[in-house]
Amino acid sequence: MLAAKAIDKVSKWRSFASHKFSAPLEAYKRPLGANEDCCSGRNAVGCCFSDTLNGVYTMDTDNIERQKGRNYGFPEKHMEDFTRKAAQRNRPKMDRLSNICLNQGHQRVCMMPRNFSSQSNGTPSIDLKSKIPASFPSFVKIVEVGPRDGLQNEKEIVPTAVKVELIKMLVSSGLPVVEATSFVSPKWVPQLADAKDVLEGIRTIEGPKFPVLTPNLKGFEAALAAGAKEVAIFAAASESFSRSNLNCSIEDSLSRYRDVASAAKSRSIPVRGYISCVVGCPVEGAVPPSKVVDVAKELIDMGCNEISLGDTIGVGTPGTVIPMLKAVMEVVPVEKLAVHFHDTYGQALSNILVSLQMGIGIVDSAVSGLGGCPYAKGASGNVATEDVIYMLDGLGVKTNVDLRKVMLAGNFICKHLGRSPGSKVAVALSKIPANASKL
Repeated sequence: MLAAKAIDKVSKWRSFASHKFSAPLEAYKRPLGANEDCCSGRNAVGCCFSDTLNGVYTMDTDNIERQKGRNYGFPEKHMEDFTRKAAQRNRPKMDRLSNICLNQGHQRVCMMPRNFSSQSNGTPSIDLKSKIPASFPSFVKIVEVGPRDGLQNEKEIVPTAVKVELIKMLVSSGLPVVEATSFVSPKWVPQLADAKDVLEGIRTIEGPKFPVLTPNLKGFEAALAAGAKEVAIFAAASESFSRSNLNCSIEDSLSRYRDVASAAKSRSIPVRGYISCVVGCPVEGAVPPSKVVDVAKELIDMGCNEISLGDTIGVGTPGTVIPMLKAVMEVVPVEKLAVHFHDTYGQALSNILVSLQMGIGIVDSAVSGLGGCPYAKGASGNVATEDVIYMLDGLGVKTNVDLRKVMLAGNFICKHLGRSPGSKVAVALSKIPANASKL
């Protein structure tokens, strides 16, 4: 008898649910009052609670729970207690759901996003600004480092014509800065021995900036003679890495860079400063934020207009990146800081995300995830430019870069290198028919 009654109660509830939730989604939107705060604790029961039942989204849980209680035979006088306990059960579930508050005239409603594109597809019309926390920048400048940092570790020499074409394709996508090459000794980095010819090949391109790496005054003079209009210098926060990568101590490298910065200032040439191993070193292990601060202060004092903080071996996580950034921001204005993450452990995007939340507005990346470090064993490529753009598009953060054109550039260079694209976004989108893509 008890089993029969229980089955009967369940049947009634299923019948009620089927009737209650079979109407179109519009029927379940409940406008909030002028003084109501969507998804606030006070209105947790009456607020639009997103759930999935029979494939639709439901809301107005106070009425739902009341009706459920009636179907179970609860006395009306106990209904308030029943709905209060139901709200307590539903609260954790509501907290887990990522609701997006939509503005529709004077009526505010709350519902779940249902498309898988990183961008709004226009249905429903979502104000992208509502998706961005106040601490996120509205625009992010992407510095493309593929042609230099991405190719320097390639064993097979890439023809100059291919490098030039890659840079042109990247520029056509709207990237504002493309690191072109490096004026280092061919003995140390033979892949970039054609630096002068690469600059000659892009000499007529106007608009984007093409910084080049100059490790010393000799390299700086050679870069200027080849037509460089912006240079970069490269220091390390790890003493061991500085000696293996630059063949000198940190202090000796900074002494060289003071000469470069002074010469650049006299010629009105902007200087970008890089700091490698900002959270970890392949030799020393964890790198204290204080060491990064010391180098950053030296670079900013010598006149660098921008400082890129690099996780050279890709060991960083938000747990190590946040303290490092907080420390560096004490001595360098946030608007002058950039982040440069390798994706060895798959942490690059999460590290970029927390960097954005801390106010960083400049991100280094490499097309198709090219890169690695010849002096850091096991270091994989940079975070892929395509993946960064896709994430930023999804956040509603502007980059003014055409993702599809970056993908074409990635396909171009990967085909020449004889490998598959290193961007997860590029791989995923390549499998979607053109007429089905929402990008």
